[in-house]
Amino acid sequence: MEEHAYHFFSPDELDRLARMEEADRANEYLYRVLDIGQYMLQSGGEVSRVEDSIRRLCLAFGAERADVFTITSSIVVTIYARRFGAVTQTRRITGGSYNLHRLEQLNQLSRRICAGHLSLAETEAALEEILSTPQYGFGVQLFTYALISSSFSLFFGGSWLDAAASGVIGVVLKYLDRLIRRTEANAFLSALLCSCLGGLLAGLAVKLRLGHSADMISIGNIMLLIPGVALTNSLRDMFSGNTISGLMRFIEAVLLALTIAFGFALAASLM
Repeated sequence: MEEHAYHFFSPDELDRLARMEEADRANEYLYRVLDIGQYMLQSGGEVSRVEDSIRRLCLAFGAERADVFTITSSIVVTIYARRFGAVTQTRRITGGSYNLHRLEQLNQLSRRICAGHLSLAETEAALEEILSTPQYGFGVQLFTYALISSSFSLFFGGSWLDAAASGVIGVVLKYLDRLIRRTEANAFLSALLCSCLGGLLAGLAVKLRLGHSADMISIGNIMLLIPGVALTNSLRDMFSGNTISGLMRFIEAVLLALTIAFGFALAASLM
């Protein structure tokens, strides 16, 4: 006759097991919340928006308290509830490009979660749908670069010939930027190479009599590279009380602008 050993859990052990199970579930929810915060930050969202969205999402998923600290390169979140205790996760943020359409979609998803209390599976499905949404085609991006370059060249006093040359150079710079991004190089190297090439092509266009003024041609291309959104977000972060993040973004924007100026100055000296 076989003997069976039965283990009876005490109330304290059952409570500890329940807390561990709830903590595992909280970690899964927090991981997805950090995904949303990461994509918002990489898409160009200001730090105050990201922190507020993460905090509201954590509370919507059942946390009693959520403490969020975000800078341009990192997100740290600690959540607490009686049933699972304290849970902390950190996310390192690298890369990113401004995508205001994706940012708006992530904002809408955050509102849906807070209003409808979506499950983890529904949140994952909605996030995957947002990430799979196609951006503007490369042809549209080329046309936009050409239009912006030409328009600013005319706006600052260039001739129609200067505008045409600036538009063509803008298309070349978009191709170069796409190649550089495939190598995962940082933004400063991309800005330096694009500004240097833009200055060289502007000088070459004038020498070949395809334009009247290298300055008017270059100024249209400079406007493609100026970090205007980053500078604006840095000021918004500082005004909203996120001084550290605002200063970091401000310094990065200024250094990027100096890199662009150096690249065009280097091209001008070579020409």
